[in-house]
Amino acid sequence: MSRSELTIDLGALRRNAQTLLRALDGAALWAVVKADGYGHGAVDVSRAALDAGASMLCVATISEALDLRAAFPDSRILCMSPVAPDDVAAARSARVELAYSGGELPEGVRLHVKLDTGMGRYGISELPAPTREVVGLMSHLATADTDVAFAREQVERFADIVAPYRDELECHIANSAAALRLSEARFDAARCGIALYGLSPFQEDPAVDGLEPVLSWRSLLAQVKRLQPGESTGYGRRFAAEQPTWIGLVPVGYADGFRRDLTGTRVLVHGDPVEVVGTISMDSFAVVLPRELPVGTPVTLIGGAASAETHARIAGTINYEIVTGIESDPRRTTREVVQ
Repeated sequence: MSRSELTIDLGALRRNAQTLLRALDGAALWAVVKADGYGHGAVDVSRAALDAGASMLCVATISEALDLRAAFPDSRILCMSPVAPDDVAAARSARVELAYSGGELPEGVRLHVKLDTGMGRYGISELPAPTREVVGLMSHLATADTDVAFAREQVERFADIVAPYRDELECHIANSAAALRLSEARFDAARCGIALYGLSPFQEDPAVDGLEPVLSWRSLLAQVKRLQPGESTGYGRRFAAEQPTWIGLVPVGYADGFRRDLTGTRVLVHGDPVEVVGTISMDSFAVVLPRELPVGTPVTLIGGAASAETHARIAGTINYEIVTGIESDPRRTTREVVQ
C-alpha cells in the first residue's frame, strides 16, 4: 500500500507551454526535461510539451537523450552539457544535437556552440569559425531571475557576437525567467524548464506569470495522538507541547524527499494549513492539528497553498530542488498521470 501519491497534471503542463509560447511571441519553445523532467517524468512531460508546440527537447546527459530518443524517434533532442569523446558516436547514431564548449569540433553531429557571456561555467569566450556541423549559437543567463541589469548585459554581448550569423544559425539564450519577462532575450528559441512545470523561476506565486503547478503530492494521517504539556514528538525533542496538543503523524520523510529542513513549513490537512513540527524523520513527520482528526484524513504535501515555493523559502533553497528531490520509487509512492 502506498504511503503517498504524486499526481502529474499534463493538462496544466500544456497550458504552461502555451503561456510560454504566447510570451515568446514567435520564438520557438524548447522544453528542458533533464533530471527526469524535474522529477515529473521525462517521457510524459516531453510528450505533453511537444503536443503543446515545443519543438526541441533539452537534456543534460547522453543517457537522458538516448532514453528520450527511444520514445521520440523523430523529435529534435539537444544535450546541453559537455559529453565525453566516447559518447559522441552514440550522439551521432541517435541524431542527438550537442552543445559544444571547447576542444576539437566533432564531425557528423549537429552542434550548438556555447558562448560564455557571463555565467562563468561551460562555454567559450570567442566564437570559432563555424563548420557545417554548427547549427546553433547559445549562451546561458546567470541572473535573469534575480538581476535583470546583468542579464541584459549578457544579452547584449550575445547579440553582438551572433549578429553576423542570425540568418543562418539558431540563436538561443533565454531561460524561463527571460522568456517571461525579458523580451530582448527571445532570439530564435528559449530553453524553458521550471516554468513549464508551473513553478516560478522568481520563487513567487506561479500565478503571477499565469503558470499552473503540474505536480501535487498527497499523503494521509497515519496516527493521531494528544501530547500533554512537556511531552514531545520526534528525535531530539525539538517540539514539546506547552499545553494539551493534538498532533498527526504523516508517513513521509526525508527518504521520500520531504526534506529534513522543512520543519516549520505548512502542509494542508483536509485543506487547512497546519505547521510541521519537530524533527523530520527518514519516514515520517509530525504536524500540529487544530483538533482530533481521524486516521486517514488527507494531507497535501505539495499543492494549493502548500507550494514548492513556500517550502523552498523555509528550507533556504529553490523550488527546483524541492521537486527534483521527491522520491518516485513505486515502493514508496504511487504516481498518477492525468492527461
